[in-house]
Amino acid sequence: MKFVIQRVNHASVQVDNRIVGQIEKGFLVLIGVSQTDTREIADKMVRKMIGMRIFGDENGKTNLALKDVAGQLLLVSQFTLYADCKKGNRPSFINAGAPDMADEMYEYIISLCQKEVSVVEKGIFGADMKVSLENDGPFTIVLDSGEL
Repeated sequence: MKFVIQRVNHASVQVDNRIVGQIEKGFLVLIGVSQTDTREIADKMVRKMIGMRIFGDENGKTNLALKDVAGQLLLVSQFTLYADCKKGNRPSFINAGAPDMADEMYEYIISLCQKEVSVVEKGIFGADMKVSLENDGPFTIVLDSGEL
């Protein structure tokens, strides 16, 4: 499982020219699910993400977590995080989770986050989405379950 976490001042996702998810200060998280991911891996990834202290305190040090700043979440599924670019110029996505399984994991991740964060918005799984954001910093972290 991979999470690309971007600290944002605001972010939104549109489908068919309609905003389906929108947040203010918080994290825009692009979520990639692989064939081998499990709920246990999702639990670990969400705990790590929610606990990340990447917001500035009164001294400008990155000591505050999402809850400390009343941060919001925008969660967007993105199977292309599992692109394999080793051969040729056209990426292969064979390592990405099958759509039914990946959608189930995405919904599970959303449900975990809703238990911890007051505002959780989302994109639409499998849709052609347009994502807009103002990255704060810029500050972007890649969490890979294979490295935790």
